[in-house]
This record gives sequence, C-alpha cells and structure tokens, in this order.
Amino acid sequence: MLYVVGTPIGNLKDITYRAVEVLKEVDEIACEDTRHTLKLLNAYDIKKPLFAYHKFNERSAGEALIKKLQEGKNIALVSDAGMPLISDPGNLLVKMLVEANQPFTVIPGPTAFVCGLIMSGLLDYRFSFVGFLPEKNSERRALLESFKDCDHPTVFYCAPHDVNETVKSIYKVFGNRKACAVREITKAFEQREEFFLEEGYLGETRGEFVIIVDKAPEREKSFEMSVNEHIDHFIKQGLSKKEAIKAVAKERGVHKNEIYKYTLSEEE
Repeated sequence: MLYVVGTPIGNLKDITYRAVEVLKEVDEIACEDTRHTLKLLNAYDIKKPLFAYHKFNERSAGEALIKKLQEGKNIALVSDAGMPLISDPGNLLVKMLVEANQPFTVIPGPTAFVCGLIMSGLLDYRFSFVGFLPEKNSERRALLESFKDCDHPTVFYCAPHDVNETVKSIYKVFGNRKACAVREITKAFEQREEFFLEEGYLGETRGEFVIIVDKAPEREKSFEMSVNEHIDHFIKQGLSKKEAIKAVAKERGVHKNEIYKYTLSEEE
C-alpha cells in the first residue's frame, strides 16, 4: 500500500498522530529531499529508509516504487512541506498507480493555500487555486486570462524572489484589485499583508508566499449610472466628494484612485 502523507508546512508540531504512526510503520519513505525529510523524522524519532522521489525523476522513480509495492512493501510518499501533489511531485505517481490498479490512500495534513486563504479575509464560498505561475510570459498570461473573470477569490503560490514579478503579471491581466500576501505560514515570522495590485506588494520578501486576489469586480454595464452620476448620487445624500468617490469605488469593486482618475479625465 502507498500512503500519501501530509506533513507540516513550517511548524513541526503540525503533524497528525496518524501521520506519525504511518511513517513509523511503513517500510520506506519516498521524499523530495532526504535532508529536509530527515529533520522531520528525527523530531519524531522515526528511522526508515528514504527513497528520492522528485520532479526530475518522477517517471523512473515511480516505476521503481510501483515495483516495490507489488512486492508487498508499504511506502509513504511525502513532499518537503504540506500535501504531496499540491504544487509538489506525486501527481504522475498517482496516475501510474491507478493504471496499475495498485491501491493507495491519503493521510490528511496541512496545506498552505487553505491556511493563506483563511488568513486573507477574502474567502468566499468558492475559490480558484492556481498555484505557481508558468515561467514563460505567454503561458503565464494565457493562464491568468482564464481566471481573470472569476466571481470568487483566486489563490497563487509564489517563491520569495518572484513576488514582485508575480504581482505585476497578475495586475496586467486582472487590473487593480484588493489582494493579500501571506508568508511564513505557521512559522515564527508569519505575516499577512493587504495591498492593491496596482500599488504592488511592499512588504518583506522572505519565505514562501500564498497570494490571494479578490474576485473580479462587477462589470460597468451592471450600473445604470455613469461614474459621475454615481458620485453625484452619493453627494446628494450628504457625502463630500472625497467620501462619494470612496463609496463609488467600494460599490464598483475598484480602487478609489481609479474613480478619482476617471473624474479628472471627465473634467479635462
């Protein structure tokens, strides 16, 4: 039997009793980086043979693992952090197991994007998980285009060195929206930072990131009033022009600067 085991995403205490039990009972543990996994195993006094399984050897290592399973061995699959397959190796192996009619199961554990989404304050009943964006600009833009009109939050993974470029790429396609970056989840320096895509992320760029972007704003056609009429509507209710601009921006789901710039262009 193969066990897909969720492991901590930062704090080593975030592991289930069942996960520890399984890791102690299996014959071998397949992992991305043996040095990284050893830290977890040593923390729980687990001593098992480790088998390297990562994105560069998924096919060959998968075939070797299936052979071991067919010989009757019990094997655990872990990633460096969180749930295997979620932006981590393992998807190909599971498909191979299904094709080989080989049994497997999942031992639940932490997942970074779920924690980040909850911490963002942008959680809706639904959401879209994108993960890491492609490196090629054309592929990156095409992927973002397919999510830009979602009426629910969109969640991205991002490495620290790529935060600013990722935010810029999202802004170019999504336009200006509210967003939240959550980093170092479950660790000592865990942090959430709210920002608007147009302004960019201005916080610390250390640790792995989960970036949550708010849902697409309602289309302009859904408002019978023009922007200026919308502003006048609030002014007639007793708001100052500044307050009216802020209220219009909130209702239309855009940053107040977008409304302010629109009023300036109308005055020219």
